[in-house]
Amino acid sequence: MGTVANVLVALVAALHLYILVLEMFLWQKGPGRKLSGFDAALARTTAPMAANQGLYNGFLAAGLVWGLIADGTTGFQAQVFFLSCVVVAGVYGAVSANPRILLAQATPGALALGAVLLAR
Repeated sequence: MGTVANVLVALVAALHLYILVLEMFLWQKGPGRKLSGFDAALARTTAPMAANQGLYNGFLAAGLVWGLIADGTTGFQAQVFFLSCVVVAGVYGAVSANPRILLAQATPGALALGAVLLAR
């Protein structure tokens, strides 16, 4: 079960790195505009806000990677903390911005969190 948990944690980290790239670097380009549904003017106006959100997604990814490479209790605690943050952010995003975020962010985080807890 530990291998499954590690793979799921790594996938959630990769997802958040992908979100970082979309929000920080591709927000005003095709992939970012497709994600947001914004026209060019609104994408340009909201780009600083999106970049800030992207940075936070990068912090989540970094914390998950730390949890994967840290030993023992520290790694476990980092994974539980950062996956919990992912789930909370996903639920909040689904309620406040777009219900799709529940499926795209909170669900993978919750599955990984469950696997980490079961592997312990």
